[in-house]
Amino acid sequence: MTAPTESPVEAGRLSSRQLSWQRRRQAFARGWAEFRRHRSGMVGLGIMVAFVLVALCAPLLASADGLSVTKATGGVLESPSKEFWLGTDESGRSVLTLLIWGSRISLLVGLLATVISMVIGTLIGLLSGYFTGWAGSLLYRFTEWFLVIPFLPLAIILATVLGRSLFNIALVIGITTWPSTALLIRSQTLSIKERPYLERARVLGAGRAHQIGRHILPNVMPMVFANTTLTVAAAILSETTLSFLGLGDPTRVSWGTMLDSAYTVGAITTGSWWFFLPPGLCVVAVVLAFTLIGRALEEVLDPRLRGR
Repeated sequence: MTAPTESPVEAGRLSSRQLSWQRRRQAFARGWAEFRRHRSGMVGLGIMVAFVLVALCAPLLASADGLSVTKATGGVLESPSKEFWLGTDESGRSVLTLLIWGSRISLLVGLLATVISMVIGTLIGLLSGYFTGWAGSLLYRFTEWFLVIPFLPLAIILATVLGRSLFNIALVIGITTWPSTALLIRSQTLSIKERPYLERARVLGAGRAHQIGRHILPNVMPMVFANTTLTVAAAILSETTLSFLGLGDPTRVSWGTMLDSAYTVGAITTGSWWFFLPPGLCVVAVVLAFTLIGRALEEVLDPRLRGR
């Protein structure tokens, strides 16, 4: 008996999948090669990877017992020494331990808030750009109305109403930072909607969901990815601001809560620089890293920006 042979239809379908994946790998390779040419982007990527590794390896770098006030072994606001490399806080805990474990909370809240912001902004941007009737106009006006509301008062009100928890802080940041993403995606959707291949899809009977999911969304995703890195930086800065104002999770240590504690105990006036300077520098470094990556990705994904 001869072995069953693959039908021409199945063979052609398999080869089309292979061709699709090959094109994706080639596109990724070209994008990565273009990204590596940006020195600032590579510097930002290196800084980001370093902070991510510190956050993931926090249990190996510092014991979680160092976060407990009852297990503190140092004095009040001790200066840096061989035992405490970055000194201690007002409770005698190692500032280095707080800094390492605080990176987890700051990065987690920043990433979670960015996901919420990107989902809301992309969805509203797609719908407001695709639909030209009253629905699209209503979503657009809603986005504009949300955009002109001052961020900080709205975030403070929402954080006060929802309560002080890790998820609530991420939710507050996410639902107050999506309008800029929505406007960006809306402008891209309006441009893509007028292209010939989308008109051809409508003539062939493609429904609205098919047009949005198979034609418009894949074309706006590069812009979403580039904007995500910039939003992460803004979200981390927002988390630090809210925690500094005392609206963060009181049971978790983050860079923002460290700055709040340093301000409360008067570390600046007493000259205890080791308490407020390290978390402030970490916030600046992470925000700068994501900003550099975002700028580099914008040039890689948008050919019009290359060479400028």
